[in-house]
Amino acid sequence: MRKLSLAHLSAIELSPPELVQVAARVGFDAVGLRLIAVNDASPGYALMDDARLMRATKSALHDCEMAVQDIEFVRVTPELSHDLDTLLPFLDCGAELGAQQVICAPYDPDLARLSDSLARICDAAAGRGIGTLLEFFPWTNVPDLATCHAVVQQAGDVGILVDALHFDRSGSAPGDLVQIPPQRLAMLHLCDAMRAGEYSTDELLFTAREARLPPGQGQIDLAAIIAAMPADCPVGVEVPMAAAQRRHGVEYVLRQCHDGARALLA
Repeated sequence: MRKLSLAHLSAIELSPPELVQVAARVGFDAVGLRLIAVNDASPGYALMDDARLMRATKSALHDCEMAVQDIEFVRVTPELSHDLDTLLPFLDCGAELGAQQVICAPYDPDLARLSDSLARICDAAAGRGIGTLLEFFPWTNVPDLATCHAVVQQAGDVGILVDALHFDRSGSAPGDLVQIPPQRLAMLHLCDAMRAGEYSTDELLFTAREARLPPGQGQIDLAAIIAAMPADCPVGVEVPMAAAQRRHGVEYVLRQCHDGARALLA
């Protein structure tokens, strides 16, 4: 059976040890951990700066027989291009946790400089046994699969993270995926959502951050996306559902997400 990881955004209020424990109870095989906050409204858990929390996380991983699929969230900005050494403790932490991948996001309007920064991050991560991924977002200057592919081609061995929500909202189509070399399609994030003809930036951000749906409960053609992705690429579930979690509890919602993803993958 294909291994399935739980992205931290699905339950971002949980500390890493809590996330590991809940993910294991629900049936996931691994987790993604957010060690760097995206913004002031959403937490990050800097295990590289917190020895106690790092020990607790490693203990939970061991006790629950869970793995770390990825660490995040590296905003690749113009400023970062001048100070990439600030990421080294983060990457060292990922290596200690056994993380397989580091997820990066495009926040540099200069795509050539973005590619250069990604290449340097990739080299540093590879030296620690970690792969590097770039995720695309419709509200950034890397809004779709085609642009993301162009950027990573100039960045060496950087892979593409295909998030089903962003893929659908970007106007990319499953047929586009089969035009990309399979080794570039390095991870898939599953979630679902209702569809509309157009989306404002605020609507894109709100759905992405707190109002997705479990796989199979929306209108995205997830089966077509899965079929077009490499059969061996890692799959994670990223389904923040803030209102539903308040009503029903985190574990209940995560179980729905897990079961929906398993059904689709089967």
